[in-house]
Amino acid sequence: MTFATAAFAVETGKPAPDFTGTDITGKTVKLSDYAGKIVVIESYNSDCPFCNNQYKTGAMQALQKELAGKGVVWLLVDSVNPKNFSHRTPEQAKAEMAAEKMDVMAWIDDGSGAIGHLYGMLTTPHMFVIDKAGMLVYDGAIDDQPDPSHDPTKARNYVREAVDEVMAGKIVAVSQTKPYGCSVKYAD
Repeated sequence: MTFATAAFAVETGKPAPDFTGTDITGKTVKLSDYAGKIVVIESYNSDCPFCNNQYKTGAMQALQKELAGKGVVWLLVDSVNPKNFSHRTPEQAKAEMAAEKMDVMAWIDDGSGAIGHLYGMLTTPHMFVIDKAGMLVYDGAIDDQPDPSHDPTKARNYVREAVDEVMAGKIVAVSQTKPYGCSVKYAD
C-alpha cells in the first residue's frame, strides 16, 4: 500500500472529486464551477500555529495574490466543528478574511466535515492543487519546513512549484508530501 492510498481519501493523478459547500456569504460553491481552471484548496484553521505562521508572515497571502494574478482559483476550506472554540461564524470569518487580507475565491464553511473527509484533510494547512482538466496533481504540505515558527518565504513552497509546473505544461515533479500542522478539528 502506498503512502497515498494508506493516508488519503483522494489520489494524485486521478480526477479530483467534486463537492458542494456554502461559503461564508451564503453562496453555494461547487468545485465543478471552476472546471477549466487551476484550483488550490487549503484546509484552514487560524488558531493552529502552523496556519497562523503562514498568515502572520504574509507568506500565504502573497502566494494567494501571486496565483490569483495567474488566474488560479483558491478555495479555503474550514472543516472545524461548530462546537470547537476554533470554529468561525460567517461574521467572524468575514472579519478574519478582511483582517488577514486573504485573496481567496471563497471561504467554505465545512463544519460538517464533508469536504474535509472527502479529501482526507489531515492537518491545517493541508494543500491540494487541481489542474485545468480536473486532475489532482498535488496533495500535501504547503512547504518543506514543518515548524510553526519558520520563515515561509525562505522555504521550498510545494504549491507554487506544482502550479508553475502545471502552467508550464509539465508533470508535477513532487505530487505528494506528508502534510504537517494541527489535526483538523472534525465533529466526528
